[in-house]
Amino acid sequence: MLRPLVTALVAVLSVGLAQAATPDAPAAGSSSSQAAARSRFVQDPYPSTYRPIASGPVLIQHATVLTGTGQRLDDADVLLRDGKIVAVGSSLQAPADATRVDGTGKWVTPGIIDVHSHLGVYASPNVSANSDGNEMTAPTTPNVWAEHSIWPQDPGFATALAGGITSLQILPGSANLIGGRGVTLKNVPATTYQAMKFPGAPWGLKMACGENPKRVYGQKSGPGTRMGNVAGYRAAFIDASEYISKNAPKDKKPKKRRWWQGSSNGNGNGADSEKDTGGKRDLKLDTLAGAINGDIQVHIHCYRADEMTTMLDLAKEFGFKVAAFHHGVEAYKIADRLAQEGVCGALWADWWGFKMEAFDGIQENIALVDRPANSCAIVHSDSDEGIQRLNQEAAKVIAHSKLAGMDIPPERAIRWLTQNPAKALGILDRTGTLEPGKMADVVIWNGTPFSVYAKAERVYIDGALIFDRNDRTHQPVSDFMLGQGAAAQGGVL
Repeated sequence: MLRPLVTALVAVLSVGLAQAATPDAPAAGSSSSQAAARSRFVQDPYPSTYRPIASGPVLIQHATVLTGTGQRLDDADVLLRDGKIVAVGSSLQAPADATRVDGTGKWVTPGIIDVHSHLGVYASPNVSANSDGNEMTAPTTPNVWAEHSIWPQDPGFATALAGGITSLQILPGSANLIGGRGVTLKNVPATTYQAMKFPGAPWGLKMACGENPKRVYGQKSGPGTRMGNVAGYRAAFIDASEYISKNAPKDKKPKKRRWWQGSSNGNGNGADSEKDTGGKRDLKLDTLAGAINGDIQVHIHCYRADEMTTMLDLAKEFGFKVAAFHHGVEAYKIADRLAQEGVCGALWADWWGFKMEAFDGIQENIALVDRPANSCAIVHSDSDEGIQRLNQEAAKVIAHSKLAGMDIPPERAIRWLTQNPAKALGILDRTGTLEPGKMADVVIWNGTPFSVYAKAERVYIDGALIFDRNDRTHQPVSDFMLGQGAAAQGGVL
């Protein structure tokens, strides 16, 4: 009678000692369980349906090429095929059926990317019926997604295309502490936002600090101060941290068993094989959990240097990373820290002074943010008009920097419009530079892009000619605008 009991006891003790000897060893399959727990916060029930337009090979010849990597090539060629950049160099060979474009006297760049746009959510005509960018019902609304407000027929997309914009991030407005998710689009004509949605691009999380939230909510439920703002962020991320913990796969409490009955799942620890995956799903906390886990890029509207440093400390407290500070009128004061922590500054060339937190601006802001090693300076728009001439906004920075003794060559400045915004959006592995294998998002300019006389003559997206300034058949017009034309001629809407 004793021998079977002793044998069972020895077996149980052996298992316990083996487990105690390796306390940090993960349970079998735990890595996949953790990955599943992370991905559940960013599952996409509204996936991209974008498909590149079929196009033949294109060879652009004898142009001045800015690759977006800091390189300038004179009298160079760019070969596009199957929607990708195939090669950049001199005397390239192309298939017999390739369309050859004479680039003599022209400049070629990657497509311009705007990291801060409200096209489609503050659509034209600019009337209250089209004002869908701010969900001003609570200070924190991470549950809302900008993509669900986008009107693809906004005429602003076409005018942005004419300015060389091939990709753009659409963000909620800045009324709230946490405004919701932003989405990255390919700038192609479409009737649904899913058909514009950049495939595989991570979402952005829009946050705002400073005057806007306290102005909007100061006479309501609060916050009414900057300290109230920070308390609001912290409360939201505390909830999200607890939500992550509750949703982490874990074993349920073992059922009561006699020790000699062994384990119900065969692993010797007596635990039931079923998993506890937490409580009720929360759309607000899904978004914040995705940000903490690094699956959602965090973009923060913030002007003052002191507030940006506070937000960097907030990020450290809760374990998320800031992808970019937007507007950042005082970013030049903390340029070294931004570069050290790998945070981009998405900035205006010369907008400041329109409110107190925007008071201390200088025209060399972008240039100074761009100076340190590993810096990431970006020119952004936040404007349906400014997005049409981001190249000229960058030119302003070049000009004012030269007056201050800083010469910035075109091959560096173009990175503010292409490579760096792609980095901030988490899509640099696919676009933002003219490198083999990347999306063939390309602009041909009539001369240097950094001139008031610069015009985008041709715009290619995934190798397809989407815009041609000299060919009206390649100048997209939204159905809305077509309808307005019909009405003006006596048609019926």
